[in-house]
Amino acid sequence: MTATAEASPDLADLQRRAAQRAAERAGGRDRLRGHIVCDGLVRIFKTEGVEVVALQGLDLVIDRGELVAIVGASGSGKSTLLNILSGLDTPTAGIARVAEYDLLSLSNRRRLSYRRQLVGFVWQQTGRNLLPYLTARENVELPMKLAGGRSRRARRERARELLDLVGVGYCADRRPGQLSGGEQQRCAVAVAVANDPEVLFADEPTGELDEATGAEVFAALRTINAELGVTIVVVTHDYAVAGQVRRTVAIRDGRTSSEVRRTARVAADGSTELVSEEYAVLDRTGRMQLPASFVEALSLRDRVRLDLEPDHVQVRPGDRAQTERSEA
Repeated sequence: MTATAEASPDLADLQRRAAQRAAERAGGRDRLRGHIVCDGLVRIFKTEGVEVVALQGLDLVIDRGELVAIVGASGSGKSTLLNILSGLDTPTAGIARVAEYDLLSLSNRRRLSYRRQLVGFVWQQTGRNLLPYLTARENVELPMKLAGGRSRRARRERARELLDLVGVGYCADRRPGQLSGGEQQRCAVAVAVANDPEVLFADEPTGELDEATGAEVFAALRTINAELGVTIVVVTHDYAVAGQVRRTVAIRDGRTSSEVRRTARVAADGSTELVSEEYAVLDRTGRMQLPASFVEALSLRDRVRLDLEPDHVQVRPGDRAQTERSEA
């Protein structure tokens, strides 16, 4: 069997595929379940008459209470995905759903409600997360004050609880300028969950920090996830940082390409170790992306041969690649 490399789809193709999937789901065949669901997600930007396909049919399901890292190179589509899920951008086609919110059809009022009540956000730049003229405690209290419903005493107590939870309770009465970068980011995590959101999104939260300080921020995120049950999605380009969570999803060329899951296993000596397993992601149409290292190692391009074995599918170079390898 010979497979031909798929050409990049145009806008009409992507919208037609998305409409077909939507029709299938409307007919009762939608089996996707999850706190966060992306199905056939498309985002196309138009600049000066040129169309750029940032997301081309991306599929992703994240369960309630998961802590997931999304990784990818610059231009892979990971930041576009985060902007859509956080309500900062609108998809072109497909499905993007967080809890009961359909992000493709939100009105401006409902989008504002979504961003205020359902999600929290941590930016990469520490200066975007905290107001410089307020103390750490006052920064955490502010979202609660704007939302209403809590007394001043209740807001203060909750702010101190959250700062203690992320390990910076001692910073409560300091302003951001008196804090290190890592302390600022941990305070930002406390601010992001002040109004008890269901989901927390973090865009490169350790991008401006050294390795040790970044590990402290990730420890704070893990604590929030474990203690409060908040679903957390972290976007990063750093695979080493992503290794600190149990599930890592890689995005390449606007699609999910692979996934790493880490599980705790008890060794023979009784100690606990994390075991990592990497999977290629097979979408609902049967497409998958081979790891770039595999493609380069075997000089795969244009066409490949597929052989169905009893328990696996074998992928081999096509005729042209085999000839070139023989001549070399």
